[in-house]
Amino acid sequence: MPTWAAGNKRPHALPQGFTLMELLVVVALIAVATAGVSLSLRDSADSALQRDAERLAVLLETGRAQARANGLPVVWRTQDNAPQQTQSFVFEGLPPPGLPQYWLANSTRAAPGSAITLGPEPLIEPQALALSTQQSLGQTLWVVTDGLRPFKVQSTREQVSP
Repeated sequence: MPTWAAGNKRPHALPQGFTLMELLVVVALIAVATAGVSLSLRDSADSALQRDAERLAVLLETGRAQARANGLPVVWRTQDNAPQQTQSFVFEGLPPPGLPQYWLANSTRAAPGSAITLGPEPLIEPQALALSTQQSLGQTLWVVTDGLRPFKVQSTREQVSP
């Protein structure tokens, strides 16, 4: 057993610091982790479209419930805002303050002139509304109802039974 008395040399010199290879591995791991976090934080057009479609389904159900509660016909309609190159929507027939009138993402679009009648009857006609974005190629989501069930978001226009 070696002793550490004055004048004795250390039998095995312990390495001091890190090797270049160890440092490169740590830097590479940090780079991969940073890239993963930055990619997961990006808001793609598809996720923005999904969020707008789910929000619209909830707003349409809210408008439908208010139409039945107030006994008033309520119509949801798109509005094109020419100067801003954006699209908004309005719930006609609701008392003030009404419901929100703008998409969460400026790129979300419904077909111009789209309209959905929401009530006051408990049963409405089957409705389907296509939503898309300007950036997304071919991505379309449908907000649909069979007239009895709540509005829901799906990738096809056809009614899907639960």
